[in-house]
Amino acid sequence: MKLTRQAVINRRKQAQRHESNKKIAKVVNAGLVLFASASTLSTLTAPKVTVQAQTATQQNFLSTIGGYARDIAKNNDLYASVMIAQAILESGWGQSGLASAPNYNLFGIKGDYNGNTVRMDTLEDDGSGNYYAAKEPFRKYSNYGESLSDYASLLTGDNNPNSWRYKYYYGARVSATNSYQDATRHLTGRYATDTRYASKLNQLIQTYGLTQYDAGGS
Repeated sequence: MKLTRQAVINRRKQAQRHESNKKIAKVVNAGLVLFASASTLSTLTAPKVTVQAQTATQQNFLSTIGGYARDIAKNNDLYASVMIAQAILESGWGQSGLASAPNYNLFGIKGDYNGNTVRMDTLEDDGSGNYYAAKEPFRKYSNYGESLSDYASLLTGDNNPNSWRYKYYYGARVSATNSYQDATRHLTGRYATDTRYASKLNQLIQTYGLTQYDAGGS
């Protein structure tokens, strides 16, 4: 059957619309595939976790004091993780002049120990985040064992309820807190004047998995 001129024009327009729709469909489908792929990748990609490897010095330091810290903390209702983090922060992994022989002061405890003391330069926080230089007396020990034990005695007031230290640091005890974060928060402004003390300790505990040394830790 012979088509009229108008019928031919209509068929051409219909064919053009069909081809146009096919192209649009391809573009839409491609977009959907890309969207779906991106969504899947977003769903499957795990959060990025930064794990800092331990150096030989750090490993040696943890192996040296870790067991002692665990036992001393457990016997004194304290967090071993906090104790070790403080030792790391205060002593620079046992490498500071105050922590090295012949001083063995891991925690920067001031004053004297059985009459033994050493004067060291230090930076103090005025409570507003501003630092100033000072020369202060620090306790001097015969070994790390004395330093760790003295730390526990200081924080617990020798477990004497009448001691001002017992009350002052009570908020750092395991039985008085829900987590080590509560303990580090309590120590800030009490044990150390650094206004960022808690955040520094928490970072060390998280980075090096120090909760493994706490009672029941893994």
